[in-house]
Amino acid sequence: MKGVRVATVVVQAWERLVRYRDGRLEAVLEPGRHRYPLLRYRRGRRWETRVDMRPRLWSVPGQELLTADSLPVRVSVHAEVSVADPVRFVEAAGEPQAVLYAAVQLALRAAVAARTLEQLLAERQELNAELAAAVVPAAERVGVTAGQVAVRDVMLPAELRRAAAEVVLARHRGQAELERARAEAAALRSLANTARLLADHPELLQLRTVQAAERTGSTVVLTPR
Repeated sequence: MKGVRVATVVVQAWERLVRYRDGRLEAVLEPGRHRYPLLRYRRGRRWETRVDMRPRLWSVPGQELLTADSLPVRVSVHAEVSVADPVRFVEAAGEPQAVLYAAVQLALRAAVAARTLEQLLAERQELNAELAAAVVPAAERVGVTAGQVAVRDVMLPAELRRAAAEVVLARHRGQAELERARAEAAALRSLANTARLLADHPELLQLRTVQAAERTGSTVVLTPR
């Protein structure tokens, strides 16, 4: 149409352009160059927003939490997320990341409060599964796909770290003492067996003496009884 002004918009490969007219969804523009006449928008108001569809690593910084045995810990979480539905991402919540943050925070508090510190450190896979079960539905409600959801760090206060180090050191010392005691017991059993054998067979002592003399080059004189 002659005399009609035309506007051009370029949508990049990693994004979608969600366009509204008079408060209603008009179109979701795919990647590429799009042209539209400006005159059609003189009869209404247009609003559009670009939505980044690229996967991203979303992190929840360390949360101060109490374990089931009332020990304070700081736990941080990361999740792999990407926008699956750009319209829902724009319309479902003013701040989609805040919705995900709240879901992670609540699930993390419940999971940590149900575990002792030892369980928290040992049951990492189970904890990740619980977080994913809580985050995935919340993400879908705001048009986001959540991939791996995992605990990144479990940080202990300095006092707990020192206590844990002392426990580990004591455990290693106990194992070393146990191994030393086992070695001594084995040596005593060997000596006792040797003593019984020599008592039953005295001639073995003479044979052993001759063998030792041969190694050292000494002369041994054996006298009959």
